[in-house]
Amino acid sequence: MNKHLKQLIDLSIIDKEIDAFEPQIEEANANYEAALAKTKSIESDIENLSNEIKEEEVKKAKNELHLSELSQKLEENAKKSSEVKTEREMKSLQLEEEIAKEQVTFANEEIQRLEKIIEAKKEQIEAAKKVLEELTASLESVKADVDTKLEKINKERQEVFKRKESLLSDINQKGLAFYQKIRRWAKNTTVVPVEDQACMGCHMVIGDKVYADVIKGEDITTCPHCGRILYVKVNEE
Repeated sequence: MNKHLKQLIDLSIIDKEIDAFEPQIEEANANYEAALAKTKSIESDIENLSNEIKEEEVKKAKNELHLSELSQKLEENAKKSSEVKTEREMKSLQLEEEIAKEQVTFANEEIQRLEKIIEAKKEQIEAAKKVLEELTASLESVKADVDTKLEKINKERQEVFKRKESLLSDINQKGLAFYQKIRRWAKNTTVVPVEDQACMGCHMVIGDKVYADVIKGEDITTCPHCGRILYVKVNEE
């Protein structure tokens, strides 16, 4: 087989190995990012619940203020009752007192309702904090595991890069430029084998003459249909 063709075949294999590291890195990072996203989601839930509690406490404070005003009004009405001179004034005062008492009942019920909501939300926060604490501890473990995997992947990748650098230092520059031109669109199918007289890049059958040239391997031969670099595996020659 032509030396330059052999070099391009070797280069294509190395490039495939290099590209294969990317999904490994993404997969390793995905585990950590998923755990981190879950942690941030719970932190966001806790913040939202805290804000909701503040809103409910404001509503409760308003009702407590209103209750205080109503109590003061009832006290004033009690004092006024001793000074009433006419039946009309008495009925008017009684009506005011009845309305005030109804408002007092409503305010007390609303305060109780708000207190239950606040308490429930506080319990939700405590439960979320426990889950967050567990996740945070787990996150550290996941991060350590990811770092170990990435370190291993990086070492393996550096070894592959060294092999590529060694190959590039000896490769024919004209052939390399041709290879890189095809790789821009063909990616990891730049150099493909021929099987059953068909290009394994486009799966089209090639003519007898081209096939004969590929078998000889004396020159770099491309597929007449797609332009990929062709070769025949050793056991098929």
